[in-house]
Amino acid sequence: MNIKANNPELTSWIEINEGSDFPIQNIPFGIISTDKKTKRVATRIGNSVIDLQCLAELGYFDGIETDNIFNQDSLNSFIEKGKAYTRIIRDRISEIFTKGNDELRKKENALLEVITPIDRVQTHLPAKIGDYTDFYSSIEHATNVGTMFRDPNNALLPNWKYIPVGYHGRSSSIINSGVAIHRPKGQQKPNDGAPTFGPCKRLDFELETAFITYPGKELGDHITPDEADNFIFGMVLFNDWSARDIQKWEYVPLGPFLAKNFASSISSWVVTMDALEPYRVEGPKQEPEVFPYLKFNGNKNIDINLEVLIQPEGSVESVVSKSNYKYMYWNMEQQLAHHTINGCNIKAGDMYGSGTISGHTPDSYGSMLELAWNATKPLKLDDGSERTFINDGDTVIMRGYAEKNGIRVGFGEVSTKVLPAK
Repeated sequence: MNIKANNPELTSWIEINEGSDFPIQNIPFGIISTDKKTKRVATRIGNSVIDLQCLAELGYFDGIETDNIFNQDSLNSFIEKGKAYTRIIRDRISEIFTKGNDELRKKENALLEVITPIDRVQTHLPAKIGDYTDFYSSIEHATNVGTMFRDPNNALLPNWKYIPVGYHGRSSSIINSGVAIHRPKGQQKPNDGAPTFGPCKRLDFELETAFITYPGKELGDHITPDEADNFIFGMVLFNDWSARDIQKWEYVPLGPFLAKNFASSISSWVVTMDALEPYRVEGPKQEPEVFPYLKFNGNKNIDINLEVLIQPEGSVESVVSKSNYKYMYWNMEQQLAHHTINGCNIKAGDMYGSGTISGHTPDSYGSMLELAWNATKPLKLDDGSERTFINDGDTVIMRGYAEKNGIRVGFGEVSTKVLPAK
């Protein structure tokens, strides 16, 4: 696939630090504001944030119908335009900021309006998320959980290798990186004794990614895996917080409820599927053979390095997990195909979580439940303290990037501090 903005030979006239997640080959999209500007659509190159509404007002999108689409407090109207449109915009941004193009670079007054350093902007939730679905698609994670709580010889439930298992989650409590959360409360059931009520004692993170969709087909139609890329706008990092003790008591027979609906955190910049296209890799072999509606052509997994860090209040960060999206058994395209096979319609700005992403080794597990093996193997952090689950005052940080042939395309981070229960 020839996408102009992905050209690995491109360099920008904007200064970009070595190891940055945001080279000119990325060009993600998000929502920002400043002391002087209301919320609007922006992109980022290096540590420079580019105001797309300003670019449009100054005529840099002449010949492309922008229709005030960047003067919005979410990306939804932009996403609504579809893949061909967002690709044109991304290619044009790449053109403007490529080294050798002086149409903006030498206009000092315009530069001051268009470009703001990242430390002088406030980022916001990138999309108004109408519907949110979370999947359970890492075979390593599902096997670990099944081994802990069921039969190690039959860790996977009978349906797991036949369908991308998922559930509908709560979109109203999805929050942007940097927004703190309070420890949730709910009922818990000790192994012996009656149920109790109070603050969660086993607060956990879940290392995930999520994808955000373009508009889909009409109600009653479905999307095939090979069509799915035309309906997926981009990806974010996703911390799908989980209250394990509340979940254990409430999930039978209908699944997670209070254990999951208190908060889910996402990164601020949506990295487009176009930007991630060069990092496609083959996924795990799927056995038994999947149903025809889940079959696909080509490589659908993506080589995205992921890590989780815990920072106790007033202390240093400790890396507790290093994983990779490429381990996913069920890919995004299959998830979307399964989601729509019964005629379910999707909308611009809908979001779909990958499910916890665990790798093959204990240091690559994507949750504290696995890393500390159900609280039986405490993790020692760099400051000497230990964790089996997340404490009040802890900040959980997730980072991710794809890298190939010296070009690194990343997400920045999703960072969330845990405050005591109200």
